[in-house]
Parts: sequence; C-alpha cells; structure tokens
Amino acid sequence: MTTHDDAALAHGPAAAMWGIGGKDYDEISFAISDALAHAAQRLNARAGEHILDVATGTGWSARNAARRGATVTGVDIAPDLLAAAGDLSRHIRPPIEFRLANAQQLPFDDGAFDGVISTFGVMFAADQAAAAAELARVCRSGGRLVLATWAPNGAVAEFFGVIAHHSDAPPPPSSSLTWGDPAHVEKLLGKEFELKFERGISNAYHDSTEDIWDWYTRGFGPLRQLVQSLPPDRVHRLRRDVDAYHRHYAIPAGLHMKREYLITLGRRR
Repeated sequence: MTTHDDAALAHGPAAAMWGIGGKDYDEISFAISDALAHAAQRLNARAGEHILDVATGTGWSARNAARRGATVTGVDIAPDLLAAAGDLSRHIRPPIEFRLANAQQLPFDDGAFDGVISTFGVMFAADQAAAAAELARVCRSGGRLVLATWAPNGAVAEFFGVIAHHSDAPPPPSSSLTWGDPAHVEKLLGKEFELKFERGISNAYHDSTEDIWDWYTRGFGPLRQLVQSLPPDRVHRLRRDVDAYHRHYAIPAGLHMKREYLITLGRRR
C-alpha cells in the first residue's frame, strides 16, 4: 500500500537526483564494491537474523548481507533504484524485501532488526540527528550497526567540491562528509551504541578519463543530473575539471582511484 507520504517521497528532489541513474547506479556500487564488502564482513550477518539496509540503492549491500541466509530488508527513497534492486536480487534466498522509505522516518517497530547496515547511504540524509535516531530505534538491544561513510578530507571530498563548483544549487545545511569523522559520529550515535571505528581505502580501476566520465555520467545521479541541467559550454568546463581531477590517479595501466572511507561499528546498548 502506498501512502501520501510515500508518494511525496518518491517524487522529491533527492529521490529524483539519486534515482536518475536507475540500474546503471549498480555500476557505481561495483566500482566501490571492496568498501561495501568490508562493511558487510564486519556486520557478519547470519541465517535467522533480520537485517536492515538503509539507503540500499540497487541493493548491493543488501545482497552482501544476505549471503549467509539472513532475512534482509532494503529501503531507499528512489523508486527507480528499488526497481533495479528487485531485478538484480531475484536469485537471493530468502528473498530480500525492498521498500520505499526515508532514513529519517523508518516504517518499522522499535528493535525490529538484529543488525543495521548503511553503505554511503544514510550519510546523505538531510536531517542527520533524525536519521541517527532512527538507526538506533530500529536496532534491538545488543544488535549491531555498521556504516561505511566517506572521509571528510580525501578523494571523494575533492570530487564533490568539483561538482559543487559547477552547480547552481545552494550548499546543504550540513555536510554529509561529517559522517566520516569519528568525533561527529560519536555525537550522533554514541549515546545509543558502543562504537568502534576502522579506516579503509576503496580501490577502483578505469581505462581512461573518457571511460570514467561515461561510467559516472550514466550511473551517478548527482553528476548525471548536473550534466543534464547545464548548457553545452558549462558541461564542457565541468568535464574539463572532472577529467583534470581524475588525471591525478593516472598510472601506466590507466586510472587507479583511491577513496578514503570510515567504517563505524556499533553495538546497541
């Protein structure tokens, strides 16, 4: 059953931006799949457990969490991503349930899940405090939380800076990259979870700047939407700067991208 709130969520600007890549967004997850695997291995979900993947995208981390037989639910704000997630996950047993939902108002009972995971997802919620409170609310006492979030200073922060330089959109009230700062995460989640932190570097490989431009303008919603909104001369300048950014990662074999991230491991008090 679709509610009025669900319909509004599905047609909101954030859903439109992230969903515009559709099934091609799965290629973005493939490029950072080492970090997604890192998070799932730390979650260590098992058969018989109920796991929630928040901001599941095309379901990559939901499928990772389901590998050993856990019952997994994935939620996202973008219907097009959820449709792709369902198509890509048909082989999983037990089946993964995908639902339209906002990380700031999850449609589940208190303590409904043995484990909660979010990989580069919940960090983009507009209201960080509300999203953090919901992560805690739906995780049972003694349950586990694992987050993968981009570092506030590093390759992804620089890339987002390039995109922001060419966008006319106002900056968000708070940076999503603060989720990559352990001190900030302690403020958001430390009251409800016993926290530990682990840093990692995601490695991705592309043939050329042309290859990665095509890859990300198809699947990565924020860049694809920006390209579609700009006149040709501004797209040319955007591509010039994106290509220059990626050339810093050139090696003889092509491009070797290195993206710093933080894994947050929590035990619900």
